[in-house]
Amino acid sequence: MTTAAHQKVLIVDFGSQVTQLIARRLREAGVYCEIHPFDKAGAALAAMKPQAIILSGGPASTTETASPRADAALFEAGVPVLGICYGQQAICAQLGGKVESGHHREFGRAEIAVQKDSPLFAGLAGVGEGEPVWMSHGDRVTAIPPGFEVIATSEGAPFAAIGDEARKIYGVQFHPEVMHTPRGATILKNFTHRIAGLTGDWTMAAYRDEQVQKIRAQVGTGKVICGLSGGVDSSVAAVLIHEAIGDQLTCVFVDTGLLRKDEAKQVTTLFREHYNIPLIHVDASQEFLGALAGVSDPETKRKTIGKIFIDVFDREANRIEGAEFLAQGTLYPDVIESVSASGGPSAVIKSHHNVGGLPDYMKLKLVEPLRELFKDEVRALGRELGLTDAFVGRHPFPGPGLAIRIPGEITPDAVATLQEADAIYLDEIRKAGLYDEIWQAFAVLLPVKTVGVMGDARTYEKVLALRAVTSTDGMTADFFQFPWDVLARTATRIINEVRGVNRVVYDVTSKPPGTIEWE
Repeated sequence: MTTAAHQKVLIVDFGSQVTQLIARRLREAGVYCEIHPFDKAGAALAAMKPQAIILSGGPASTTETASPRADAALFEAGVPVLGICYGQQAICAQLGGKVESGHHREFGRAEIAVQKDSPLFAGLAGVGEGEPVWMSHGDRVTAIPPGFEVIATSEGAPFAAIGDEARKIYGVQFHPEVMHTPRGATILKNFTHRIAGLTGDWTMAAYRDEQVQKIRAQVGTGKVICGLSGGVDSSVAAVLIHEAIGDQLTCVFVDTGLLRKDEAKQVTTLFREHYNIPLIHVDASQEFLGALAGVSDPETKRKTIGKIFIDVFDREANRIEGAEFLAQGTLYPDVIESVSASGGPSAVIKSHHNVGGLPDYMKLKLVEPLRELFKDEVRALGRELGLTDAFVGRHPFPGPGLAIRIPGEITPDAVATLQEADAIYLDEIRKAGLYDEIWQAFAVLLPVKTVGVMGDARTYEKVLALRAVTSTDGMTADFFQFPWDVLARTATRIINEVRGVNRVVYDVTSKPPGTIEWE
C-alpha cells in the first residue's frame, strides 16, 4: 500500500495558530491529512485528489480587500468542504453571503443552540439543545449564501453553524479542533466519516510497511548515514531505516558533552547491543565545551553548537565510503513551519540542534521517513517497531542540550551540576509514578546566587529552577500541578546531594498557542 492509496483530507491553512490541531484530530480518527497554505491549495488539490477539504481559521478579515481567499477550485471539486471560523467566513464571502466587522465579538467559551438536524452534529445536541464550544472571532457572518441553511446559532453569532446539504459544504464559527470544545473531535469525525464517507484507514502498521518500501526504493543499494541524537525522533527514524536496508545504514552519534547524565552510554548500548545497528560514537565534548567557553547569548550558543555539530558530523561522514544519503528525524510540524515561513520545503538539518542548514558541500540526499508524522505518531510508530514504552515515552530534549538550560556561561562544572540535579529530578518523578503524566520536565541552572544557611554555615550558591508541563500535542502547555511532597523530596535531595546549589524554585509559567517550543 502507498500513501496515495489512503483516503485523504486537504486542510487549507489561513494562518490560524491552531491549524495543526485540526490535523491532529483527524489523525486521531485514522484519517490521513495534509496542511497546505491557502495560496498553494489549488496545486495541493490537484496533487492530493482529496476526499474532503477543511478550511482553517485565520487572523485576517474577509472584509479587507487584500485578505486571503480560498481557491475557487476547492468549491468546484465536488467533495465535502468544512470551513472553520475564518474558513466559514471565506465560504460566505465568496459564495454570495456577507461578512461584517464590529458585530458582537465572541472570544472564549460559548454555547450554540442546534436549530435543525444535521449529520454534522450526529450524536451530539439535538434540535433545541445546547452544545458547549470555543469561539474566537471578531467578524461575523450576517448573511449566508444561496442554498445554505442555519444549523446552529449562538448569542453572538446567528450563523454559528451553516450547511448546504446538497453540495455538502458546511461552516462553523467556532473551533471544534481545540480542547475547549469538549466534543469537537466528534464534530470533525462526523464531517470526515458521516458526510465525506471516510473509513479511517490511516494506521501505524500501514505507515511502517509503506515507509519500508519507500526507503528501499529511494536508497536502492546506496549507503545512508543518520545523525543520531538519542532522542525519540532520530532513534525511531534509525530503527525504521535499519529495518528497510539493514547495514546500509550507519548512525553517527555526536556526543556534545551537553546531554543528560549517562545518556551517551544509554544510546550506544541500545543501538549497538539491542538493535545491532552500526554506530560511530564520537566524543566531541571537549570541542563543544571549548568553543562555548565565555559564550552567554543563547542564539550564539545555538549557532556555535550547530556549526561544530555539522563540522564533526561531516568529518565522520567523509570516512564512510560511498555514503549518498543523510537520514534525519524531520516531523510534520517542521515541514509545515518551513513551508509557511519560506514558501517551500527547507533543507535545514532538524536533527537535534534547530540551527544552521545543510551545507552545499555535503552533497547528500535526504531520507526523511517521519516527515508525515506528528510527535505522538512517532511514538506510536516506535512502539510498532518494538521500542519500549520507557524509550519512546521519553520527554522531549532540546537541540542544544543543556547549553540552553544553563543561562549564562557554560562551564564543565555547571554542566556536571545540572546533570546531577536533572537526574535527581527525573528520578523522583519516576518514583512518584508521574513521569508519563508530564509532557516535559527538566531543571535549569540559573545565573543567580543567593545567600543561604546550611547547618551552621552561610552559603552563597546557585539557584536551580524546576519546570514541568503537561500537553497533548506540544503546541500548547500548562504547568504540571505537582504534589507538594514530591517537590519537597526533590528539592531536599538536590540541595543535599548536588554541590553548588542552595535553593530550588518551581516554574509555573504556561505556553499559549503559537509560542516557541518548550526548552
